[in-house]
Amino acid sequence: MSNPSWQPWQSGQGDPQRAQDVPQSGQDVPQPWQKASRHGQGLPQPWETAVPPAQDFGQSWQGQSAPAMLASHADRERAVDVLRAGYGEGRLEHAEFEKRVARAYTARTVGELALLVADLPQGPVPVTRPVPPVPATFLPAVAPTNGKAVGSMVCGVLTLFTAGLTGIPAVILGHTARSEMQRSGERGEGLAMTGLVLGWMSVAGWALIITILIAAGLASA
Repeated sequence: MSNPSWQPWQSGQGDPQRAQDVPQSGQDVPQPWQKASRHGQGLPQPWETAVPPAQDFGQSWQGQSAPAMLASHADRERAVDVLRAGYGEGRLEHAEFEKRVARAYTARTVGELALLVADLPQGPVPVTRPVPPVPATFLPAVAPTNGKAVGSMVCGVLTLFTAGLTGIPAVILGHTARSEMQRSGERGEGLAMTGLVLGWMSVAGWALIITILIAAGLASA
């Protein structure tokens, strides 16, 4: 019986077609699991395409990974409003503003929108320096207090300690003070009214006492 023209141990001898399929000495034989792991090398995975690569932007908000929550139209409009406010305040150049707005309208996730406005204020900025005092020239003029109104109140309070002897001065000063305040616009209406009430109460008290004394004198006669 004739021997075959090629044997397994004859690498590259006899059959050129088979010689190509036989690995040479020192060459690794790829295994099935190795082929599966190498399949698709260099191709982006679905999760790697969540954020599109930045194109000549050169900013920190480009090319980063973002959460997978999908953005709504309202989320995009809010991000664009923040960008417009930053552009209006002079924080963004016109070219960068247009690029960010275009990126915002094409954003797919909330994370992308957050990265677009991460370096911009998203609310009222607190005032860090104290507000200087307003000069007295620009402050509203404060009307002075009428002196007779103060005197009327003092006399009205003293009626409690002088048995009503200062009641009449309190009434006179109170009425005079009210007339002057209507003309000059001075303050002290409350003081004048306090003096008038206390003054009239003391006058009424003395009038009642005098009336009782007269009635008693007439009755005894």
